[in-house]
Order: sequence, then C-alpha cells, then structure tokens
Amino acid sequence: MGIISAIKGLVSVISDTRVKEDFKIEPISSEQMNAWIYECADIYQGNPSWIDVEDGIDTVNFAKSVCAEIARLTMQGTSIKLSGSARADWLQWQVDRVYSLLQSWVEYGSAYGTIMLKPNGDTIDIYTPNKFDITHVTNAEIDGAVFYNQQRAGDKWFTRLEYHRFEGGAYRITNKCYVSPSENDTGKPVDISETPWSALAEEATVSNIEKPLFAAFRMPQANNIVISSPYGLPAFSEAVQELRDLDIAYSRNSAEIFDSKRTVMVDKDRMLDFKERAKTENALGRVRMPNYINLVDGDTTTQSDIYHEINPTLNTDARLTGLNALLSQIGYKAGFSNGYFVFNQSGGIQTATQVEADQQRTIQTIKAVRDSLEHCLDCLIYALNAFADLYGLAPAGVYEVAYDFGDITYSANEEKARWYGYVQAGKVPFWYYLVRFEGFTEQEAKALENAAQPKTPTLFGGEE
Repeated sequence: MGIISAIKGLVSVISDTRVKEDFKIEPISSEQMNAWIYECADIYQGNPSWIDVEDGIDTVNFAKSVCAEIARLTMQGTSIKLSGSARADWLQWQVDRVYSLLQSWVEYGSAYGTIMLKPNGDTIDIYTPNKFDITHVTNAEIDGAVFYNQQRAGDKWFTRLEYHRFEGGAYRITNKCYVSPSENDTGKPVDISETPWSALAEEATVSNIEKPLFAAFRMPQANNIVISSPYGLPAFSEAVQELRDLDIAYSRNSAEIFDSKRTVMVDKDRMLDFKERAKTENALGRVRMPNYINLVDGDTTTQSDIYHEINPTLNTDARLTGLNALLSQIGYKAGFSNGYFVFNQSGGIQTATQVEADQQRTIQTIKAVRDSLEHCLDCLIYALNAFADLYGLAPAGVYEVAYDFGDITYSANEEKARWYGYVQAGKVPFWYYLVRFEGFTEQEAKALENAAQPKTPTLFGGEE
C-alpha cells in the first residue's frame, strides 16, 4: 500500500472505529475490499506501488486516461431537462449549477468504483470511498450510510459523522462531532453547537420519504474482489497487471531513448594538437567541441585508434508493438473495443460505419455507465426535492425528468451533412441550418436567406 493509501486507510480506520463505538453499527465493508479500493486509488492518482526510482520505473498514469475517456464518452452530448412546475424549475436550477461537474464526478466514479452525491441544503457534496461507510443495503440499493465531513477552524480540525438510515418507519439523520489538532485523528467528542456546523441539529427525523437523501453512483461491472460487497469496482480493476506492465515497458523504452546519445571517442592528444593549431589560425582562440565528442587516452600508432563512434540502435518499433498490445488489453478489460487505445495510430471512434463494425463493446460499456448515472441522478433529484420540501426552498409541485444522452459516434461533419440534406429535401429552412452550424444569428440568417430568393419581375421590368 502506498503512502497516500496508508493515510487514507488510517483516517478510514479511525472513522470506522467511531462509527462502531458511537453509532453501535458495523459498516458493510472488509479489509480486502478497502485495500483494493485504496490500491486502485493510488494507481489513478499516479502513485502505483510498482514505481521504482532506482530501477527507473515511472508511470504514464494510463488509468487516469481510461477513467477520463469513460467520463468523456458518457457525458458527450448529455442533457438533463426538468419540467412540470415551479418546483421543476428550481430543480433544473440545482442541476444546472453542478452540470459542469458531472463529467468529473463520472471520472471519479470510474476511478473509485463508487461515489456518493449528497445535497447539503445549499449545493451538492461528493464523497469518495474514504469519506463514507455503507451501513445498510436493501435489494442491492444503498439506503444507509455514514458520511465523514472535515473542516479546519484556526488550529483545530473538526470532524462530523453524519449517519443516514431508515428506522422506525421514518428517515433519521444523526450528527456526531469531534475536535482534534490533527486532520488524521477525529479527536474527542464535542457538541455540534461548538463546531462550524452549529446550524445543524444533532438529530433529525423526516417522514413521508421513500428514498435516502443521498445518491450512489457505482460502476456497472460485478464485484469479483468481495462478491457480497455493495461497493463497485474501478473501471480498470481487471487491468492492474497490464497497467504495471505498460509502465515498465514505457519506462524501459524511455530509458533506451535517453541513453541513445551519439558518442564519438577521440584520442585527446591528437585533439590537443588540433586545438593548438586552431588557436594560431583563430585570433579569438574560440574552439568549441561538439557535445557528443569524448576525449580519451588512445594508442595513436594506427589511424583507426584516433577516432571511434558509438551510435546506439533503438528498438522503438519493436517496443511500440508491445506497448500497443498492452494498451489493447487494458482497453478491452476496461470495456473498450480492441484497438481503441493505440500509440501512433488513428484510433477511437471516427464514423458511424466504423463504430457499427468495430466499437460495439465500447458502445455497450458506455450505455451501462449511462444507465448507472441516470439512476444516480434520479435518486439525487429525489433528494433535492425532499430538501425543498423540508426547508421550503421552492413551491411544491410535480416534476418530470428527461435525459438525452448524445450519440458517442458523433461527427460534426456528418451532422452538418445530414442537416443540409434536410434543407435540400425542403424539410428544414436554410436559415435554421446557418444558425445551427455556421454561427449566424437568426436575424442574419433569415435576412441572408431572403436576399437569396429569386425576385419576381414587375409589369414595367422591375423586381419585387
């Protein structure tokens, strides 16, 4: 376990102890699952356990690229629209405020396997696995959890454990607070009135709700580390060995390139004679030797001993083949089609025809991630709606959510060609095409379209 994981593990262990002692509950977790999540977290953050400075092994952090690509494809062309009432308008405002963060949240979900989103009355907080414990699951849905919140005030660190669960036919929230001089220790209990969260109650009971006031986003693949665990797996969980091999292969190739400098070995006695002659011929006496020349002691009895060149041969082409094989394995295990990730080649999605033939696995993976995201957002919007009821944040009313996930095969040129075909078929006015694809305002486009219309001759030869 790396240093980052060790720190996270320490905080988690301390918080877990508090959860068990102060709430009298046992979190649904295991040392094996925690260790795996923290190991993958280190890999995603660019600190895998196999980095070896002495052996020249570094990381290209390709796990980050895999998670970022999943998030990019998931959110490509995605829109979320709510309608139905003034309450729906307020919910739309809340969603719009965090929309720009959704791609990052999907990436974190891909990296950690599970993240939590929870309204706080003002905005939405995101929790990674080191910041929450799952305490109850019903029909595979997480409906009980403890969230860890930390805040510094002066030289003190305050920690709040926020326990959500259904109990006695109602939804209950319990806050327990602690103060410590260190962020890595919860410290001693303190009354919530003496903390930065003094506006909150230690206990709150909510009636007439059916879902928890938080939402879980989990990666869709099954958990094969601890089968009974409610935690999802990082997107690259199956490819950890290949990620290690990729870093080693890339580091070896980089080291070879670094050491491939051309070197010329020249007898230093002969070169000193040359420099002396050059000084008499050059008044300034400025003689600069190329940096690839090394002066050495040599036997000058023969001409061949005066000059010797070393010009290493690189194995880049052969190594590149191996790197691409590893990239293809990593991509396949992360849910992408074969060859999606390659060096020095045109890869990825280009046209709809190519996608239909080669990228079905990628499409199916992103569809599964989008389904998980949609379920998470449904739960999050439900929680926001409940907060609006509890605190009178918006007028009561119904709402309806419409998700529109864009085509991951999107091509701007194909889109323009398709819409221009609609224009030629007389199904769409030309001014609409100009506005959508050419950057015209509606007024400019309509004026241009009108100016291009043929004029009808008048009785006396003019036009109208």
